[in-house]
Amino acid sequence: MDILIKVGFLLAAYLIGAIPTAVWVGRAFFGIDVRDYGSGNAGATNTFRVLGKKPGSFVMLFDIFKGWAATSLANYLLLLNLIPAENLIQYKLIMGVLAVLGHVFPVYVGFKGGKGVATLMGMVLAIHTPAALICLGIFIVVLLISRYVSLGSMIAAISFPLLLLMPRFHPDEPLLIIFGFLLSAMVVLTHKKNINRLLHGQESKANIRILNRK
Repeated sequence: MDILIKVGFLLAAYLIGAIPTAVWVGRAFFGIDVRDYGSGNAGATNTFRVLGKKPGSFVMLFDIFKGWAATSLANYLLLLNLIPAENLIQYKLIMGVLAVLGHVFPVYVGFKGGKGVATLMGMVLAIHTPAALICLGIFIVVLLISRYVSLGSMIAAISFPLLLLMPRFHPDEPLLIIFGFLLSAMVVLTHKKNINRLLHGQESKANIRILNRK
């Protein structure tokens, strides 16, 4: 029975992460699928690019929330005495990764989602709130200055493991530091096209509202 409950929680983490916020917002309020425009991704960056600031901000915040909510499900496993306290971080990491996979491969809309950066932010908020809040602040500052969501995402992601190396934020769980570096590497790798566009001055800024077909 305990195993079935754990599997249920793991499935719930994926299903929460798989909520296709950008797709549903685009279809419900604009009559379009954001995946048919811009970069073709169903995430906050492309929503900013295709639909504008307000829809983009909503999608970003909700995607952060779903990452936080899915990762926080591990706390209930602890409350139900289904896992020992020393394994809480590991289960948070597992559930957070499942949420991100859900965002990237959402079952609700044909397994074609976004890059998962906002969901990752929600995940790290649930695991290491102080460091994540600083990274969120870094993201907002970079976004406000440059108006590039992709640039803010990459700088915030790179900042996370560096913060974990500082004595004030250093966690007791070495696995979290390893995860932090893997996370930053993954975010940079998934933004290769954005990096190329940034280097050539072709990256769209967050306040563009025009529908750009691929």
